[in-house]
Amino acid sequence: MRIIDSAAALEAIEKGWALTIGNFDGVHQGHRDIIAAGLDAARTHGLTGLAVMTFDPHPAAVLRPDHAPGMLTPLVLKKHLLAELGVHCLIILKDSMSLLNLSPADFVDTFLMNTVAPRAVIEGPDFTFGYGRSGTVQDLRQLGADRSFDVVVVPPRRVTIGGEPCICSSSLIRRLIAEADVAAAAHALGRRYRLIGRTHPGRGIGRQLGFPTANIEPLEQIVPAEGVYAGFVLTGPTPEAVCGPTHARPAAFSIGRAKTFLTDHPLLIEAHILEPDVEDLTNTWLAMDFVQKIRHQQRFESHEALKEQIAKDCARARQILAAVKSE
Repeated sequence: MRIIDSAAALEAIEKGWALTIGNFDGVHQGHRDIIAAGLDAARTHGLTGLAVMTFDPHPAAVLRPDHAPGMLTPLVLKKHLLAELGVHCLIILKDSMSLLNLSPADFVDTFLMNTVAPRAVIEGPDFTFGYGRSGTVQDLRQLGADRSFDVVVVPPRRVTIGGEPCICSSSLIRRLIAEADVAAAAHALGRRYRLIGRTHPGRGIGRQLGFPTANIEPLEQIVPAEGVYAGFVLTGPTPEAVCGPTHARPAAFSIGRAKTFLTDHPLLIEAHILEPDVEDLTNTWLAMDFVQKIRHQQRFESHEALKEQIAKDCARARQILAAVKSE
């Protein structure tokens, strides 16, 4: 997949793409439907390819930083997921303030038509663009009719969460992760939620108890609610290395604030890999794929009580992950 992240490269891009514009946070099932429709449009009409245009940071972080939503997929993971889906070109708009202030017509005329000159634009029904998000899909259709590009509107993907039908969206997935329902989040995403970070030295309590952990400082992502989870770990020397389909290793995760012996402690994100003789993971990049929550965090009055509970947690994690692998 070709990456364009500079004004000079964008000005030199070929014309005549199938194009979709959006933040694509999560690259969830609804996003996948849009990408599939874009690839089909590019193929059917013999266009240059499918280009995805996205913003980094999120437009809300530019316009209303105090109200910007948390991030599901950091850019490094988003690149991997889009490439995996077959996107031909990813256009990353980094300095978006001037674009966000354009009227819908100016956004199309002075920006889109002078760069990618799309022949087809593929969006969901709630797509908005231009100043104050004032442009709608209907406006885009009218503009496209006079500028020789088609507009394909992809219906929203519906998923069943807790027995109830819902529209698949990034906001839905953010809520599910905040509520620790990582299994439902995975259903909406079409993959397990992945948290990426670099390891750093921890307190050493896990090793003292016989359950050594790798502690991570995550990238700018939403961290699931405090609790103990079953999941898989991927390790590598770079963040890119843990985005791909490398060897997944079974693990138990703990996210919490060290309530066992301390109060008012920073949030700790720990992974205990369920393998013997785990290598030194110092200064390693690590990805945590969340499968299922095991329990809430709780306070223990002694190391012995904590050790007993961790053993139970690891046994339960092994049981959950063995069932997942056998599916």
